[in-house]
Amino acid sequence: QVQLVESGGGLVQAGDSLRLSCAASGRIVSSHVMGWFRQAPEKEREFVAAISWSSSRSNYADSVKSRFTISRDNAKNTVYVQMNSLKTEDTAVYYCAARGVGGTELVHQAWAYVYWGQGTQVTVSS
Repeated sequence: QVQLVESGGGLVQAGDSLRLSCAASGRIVSSHVMGWFRQAPEKEREFVAAISWSSSRSNYADSVKSRFTISRDNAKNTVYVQMNSLKTEDTAVYYCAARGVGGTELVHQAWAYVYWGQGTQVTVSS
Protein backbone atom coordinates (compact mmCIF):
# COMPACT_ATOMS: atom_id res chain seq x y z
CA GLN A 1 0.00 0.00 0.00
CA VAL A 2 1.13 3.52 -0.78
CA GLN A 3 0.09 6.62 1.10
CA LEU A 4 0.31 10.05 -0.48
CA VAL A 5 0.05 13.34 1.39
CA GLU A 6 -0.04 16.66 -0.40
CA SER A 7 0.99 19.98 1.09
CA GLY A 8 1.77 23.52 0.04
CA GLY A 9 -1.61 24.73 -1.08
CA GLY A 10 -2.99 28.09 -0.12
CA LEU A 11 -4.43 31.41 -1.21
CA VAL A 12 -2.33 33.46 -3.61
CA GLN A 13 -2.86 36.25 -6.08
CA ALA A 14 -2.81 35.95 -9.83
CA GLY A 15 0.76 35.99 -11.08
CA ASP A 16 2.16 34.48 -7.91
CA SER A 17 3.98 31.18 -7.57
CA LEU A 18 3.36 28.17 -5.37
CA ARG A 19 5.06 24.83 -4.91
CA LEU A 20 3.09 21.76 -3.98
CA SER A 21 4.70 18.71 -2.42
CA CYS A 22 3.54 15.13 -2.26
CA ALA A 23 5.15 12.91 0.34
CA ALA A 24 4.83 9.19 -0.27
CA SER A 25 5.10 6.46 2.30
CA GLY A 26 4.46 2.77 2.50
CA ARG A 27 5.71 0.59 -0.30
CA ILE A 28 8.62 2.03 -2.23
CA VAL A 29 7.31 4.37 -4.88
CA SER A 30 10.52 5.32 -6.61
CA SER A 31 9.58 3.11 -9.53
CA HIS A 32 6.11 4.55 -9.94
CA VAL A 33 4.98 7.08 -12.46
CA MET A 34 3.67 10.02 -10.46
CA GLY A 35 1.14 12.58 -11.49
CA TRP A 36 -0.72 15.67 -10.41
CA PHE A 37 -4.39 16.22 -11.11
CA ARG A 38 -6.79 18.96 -10.11
CA GLN A 39 -10.49 19.39 -9.68
CA ALA A 40 -12.32 22.69 -9.66
CA PRO A 41 -15.83 23.04 -8.22
CA GLU A 42 -18.44 21.38 -10.42
CA LYS A 43 -15.80 20.22 -12.88
CA GLU A 44 -14.27 16.85 -13.57
CA ARG A 45 -10.85 15.93 -12.29
CA GLU A 46 -8.26 16.85 -14.89
CA PHE A 47 -4.68 15.92 -15.58
CA VAL A 48 -1.99 18.47 -14.76
CA ALA A 49 1.39 16.77 -15.11
CA ALA A 50 3.17 13.44 -14.84
CA ILE A 51 6.76 12.30 -14.41
CA SER A 52 8.57 9.02 -14.91
CA TRP A 53 10.43 7.26 -12.14
CA SER A 54 13.81 8.44 -13.40
CA SER A 55 12.59 11.99 -14.12
CA SER A 56 13.74 11.53 -17.70
CA ARG A 57 10.21 11.99 -19.01
CA SER A 58 7.46 14.40 -18.08
CA ASN A 59 4.41 15.82 -19.71
CA TYR A 60 1.87 18.49 -19.00
CA ALA A 61 -1.63 19.58 -19.77
CA ASP A 62 -1.67 22.30 -22.40
CA SER A 63 -3.25 24.68 -19.90
CA VAL A 64 -0.21 24.59 -17.60
CA LYS A 65 2.61 23.96 -20.04
CA SER A 66 5.46 26.49 -19.62
CA ARG A 67 4.04 27.61 -16.26
CA PHE A 68 4.19 24.42 -14.17
CA THR A 69 7.15 22.13 -13.58
CA ILE A 70 6.89 18.66 -12.09
CA SER A 71 9.88 17.09 -10.37
CA ARG A 72 10.66 14.31 -7.94
CA ASP A 73 13.22 13.35 -5.37
CA ASN A 74 13.19 9.58 -5.05
CA ALA A 75 15.56 9.67 -2.09
CA LYS A 76 12.89 11.63 -0.21
CA ASN A 77 9.94 9.84 -1.81
CA THR A 78 8.56 13.24 -2.70
CA VAL A 79 7.08 14.71 -5.85
CA TYR A 80 6.72 18.41 -6.45
CA VAL A 81 4.94 20.72 -8.81
CA GLN A 82 6.22 24.26 -9.12
CA MET A 83 3.42 26.52 -10.28
CA ASN A 84 4.36 29.91 -11.68
CA SER A 85 2.30 32.73 -13.17
CA LEU A 86 -0.81 31.39 -11.49
CA LYS A 87 -4.16 32.30 -12.95
CA THR A 88 -7.60 32.40 -11.37
CA GLU A 89 -8.55 29.40 -13.49
CA ASP A 90 -5.87 27.38 -11.70
CA THR A 91 -8.06 27.43 -8.60
CA ALA A 92 -8.81 23.83 -7.66
CA VAL A 93 -8.07 21.02 -5.29
CA TYR A 94 -4.79 19.48 -6.40
CA TYR A 95 -4.23 15.77 -6.04
CA CYS A 96 -1.09 13.72 -6.16
CA ALA A 97 -1.39 10.27 -7.69
CA ALA A 98 0.77 7.25 -8.39
CA ARG A 99 0.46 4.56 -11.02
CA GLY A 100 0.88 0.98 -10.03
CA VAL A 101 4.00 -1.07 -10.55
CA GLY A 102 4.40 -1.76 -14.24
CA GLY A 103 2.55 1.35 -15.34
CA THR A 104 5.32 3.17 -17.17
CA GLU A 105 3.40 5.42 -19.51
CA LEU A 106 2.74 9.04 -18.56
CA VAL A 107 -0.97 8.77 -19.19
CA HIS A 108 -3.46 11.53 -18.57
CA GLN A 109 -6.37 9.36 -17.53
CA ALA A 110 -7.17 9.41 -13.83
CA TRP A 111 -8.37 5.81 -13.87
CA ALA A 112 -4.82 4.67 -14.67
CA TYR A 113 -3.53 5.93 -11.33
CA VAL A 114 -3.93 3.55 -8.43
CA TYR A 115 -3.00 5.63 -5.39
CA TRP A 116 -4.32 9.06 -4.52
CA GLY A 117 -3.73 11.69 -1.88
CA GLN A 118 -6.46 13.63 -0.13
CA GLY A 119 -5.75 16.82 -2.04
CA THR A 120 -4.65 20.34 -1.20
CA GLN A 121 -6.62 23.47 -2.03
CA VAL A 122 -5.10 26.12 -4.26
CA THR A 123 -7.02 29.36 -4.58
CA VAL A 124 -5.86 32.10 -6.92
CA SER A 125 -7.49 35.48 -6.49
CA SER A 126 -7.57 38.23 -9.08
